[in-house]
Amino acid sequence: MDSDAVAVVLAAGSGSRVGADGNKAYLTLDGRSMLVWSLDTLSRVPGVARTVLVFRQGEAELARSTVERELAGAPVEFVEGGPTRHQSEMNVLRYLSEDIESGAVDVVLIHDAARPLADTGMFTTAITLARDVGGALPALAVTGLARVSDGAARPLAEAVVRVQTPQAFRARDVLAAYRCAERDGFEGTDTSSCVERYTDVDVHTFPGSAANLKVTYPGDVAVAHQLLTTQNRAADSP
Repeated sequence: MDSDAVAVVLAAGSGSRVGADGNKAYLTLDGRSMLVWSLDTLSRVPGVARTVLVFRQGEAELARSTVERELAGAPVEFVEGGPTRHQSEMNVLRYLSEDIESGAVDVVLIHDAARPLADTGMFTTAITLARDVGGALPALAVTGLARVSDGAARPLAEAVVRVQTPQAFRARDVLAAYRCAERDGFEGTDTSSCVERYTDVDVHTFPGSAANLKVTYPGDVAVAHQLLTTQNRAADSP
């Protein structure tokens, strides 16, 4: 039996920190809603057989109409999210559970709609590594950090990284991890934290990108808009 990778785009959050009046995933960046950029990129990733958009409770019609208007004909599936990121992930894993258990889905990739600039190569790398080693996520080194103790600052000797999405995992492992978390009432900060707590999956990192920013604060909106505009103009140039 052939197995497929399923990509999940999480768009069930809020816009409180970014200052949006509503869900920030629908903010317009270079002529399109933010969430549509990731859906469009995923439509061009050869390793992705299915794409699922996780929408915020009460926004089913908004999600469907936005995708239909801005990415007409795209075969996107829709799942209602939960009140937290972890619960949104649990909802989509329940939705996929039969296909995961049958072996029809072998990799689940999770991506934040608030990261509209992830490119096809990043998605492909995540999926390939997940198949090879069990789990993968992009990471960027963080420098210039210090530990403060008794008023004195000492540079950190240990390496520190900032993780991004997309994060990809073997489907049966991530489903098992979230079922254990549900049993224990555990909620992780991201997908990898839950997988690492409940499985022995070796989650590998690969180089992230500074351009793969997460739109969190008001200033990020302008930066993401400019990056997308520049990127799209370059793509359209002869």
